[in-house]
Amino acid sequence: MDHRLVLSSALATVLALGAAAPAAAAAEKEKCYGIAKAGKNDCASASGSHSCAGQAKADNAPDEWKYVAKGTCEKEGGKTMAPAKK
Repeated sequence: MDHRLVLSSALATVLALGAAAPAAAAAEKEKCYGIAKAGKNDCASASGSHSCAGQAKADNAPDEWKYVAKGTCEKEGGKTMAPAKK
């Protein structure tokens, strides 16, 4: 068997498995509102006050969120539903 064929097949397999891992990890997490510390939020606020991670201005703001392990949000004092927009 051609060594290049074996090597390229092995490399393709490794790359395919590496791409699937982040998707599986994301499925095991959920957004948790109201627990992010200032500057430690994961993405845009629910209220639209900013659109990037790390821009939370206050600890535990109800419209700021971060990813946590699925099923742990309420144990940490947060909520899985975004607050109603004003």
